Amino acid sequence: MGFVEQYFLATGVGWAVMGAMFAVMFGGIGSARGIRIAASEAAGAVAEKPDLFGKSLILAALPGTQGFYGFVIAFIIAGKTGLTASATDPVAVSPLAGLALFFIGLLAGIVQWKSAVNQGEVSAACINLTTKRPEEGGRAILLPVLVETYAVVALLAAILMTGWVLPEGGLRYKDAASIFLKVVGAE
Repeated sequence: MGFVEQYFLATGVGWAVMGAMFAVMFGGIGSARGIRIAASEAAGAVAEKPDLFGKSLILAALPGTQGFYGFVIAFIIAGKTGLTASATDPVAVSPLAGLALFFIGLLAGIVQWKSAVNQGEVSAACINLTTKRPEEGGRAILLPVLVETYAVVALLAAILMTGWVLPEGGLRYKDAASIFLKVVGAE
């Protein structure tokens, strides 16, 4: 049995692994870029006012959470498919479920990436705010947290979807004809 047949056609393991790694990749890339944006502004702020290091550090670190969210999504996908089990236990995921997990990881990862970059930009603006008005440091942290909300929503959606895709026994579906007949009342 060849690689493609074993991991993508006979099982969905390849799809699931790719989805998990896309979640990690996009979350990590976004977090790194968001932190770079905010930390660049923080370096300038601390050069002018060294006492702002603590506030600037917190604001610069905020975009880093999306990388962790991507890792959590990957770990949940791996756990649900049996990839984290011992090497002797079989991995049980159908090709259809694997494909669904691929898209869950991919799309949640894209949200993590974009929200981390946007959060880095908002954090940079808030660091600039605290440089000019240090008394606004407490309020400044709230603005990047608003962007964080959507990273958390994507994380929760990925957790829910993974649970729905892989209930006990794996993803099940009916053929379109039987669903149509049931909806129109002909079955």
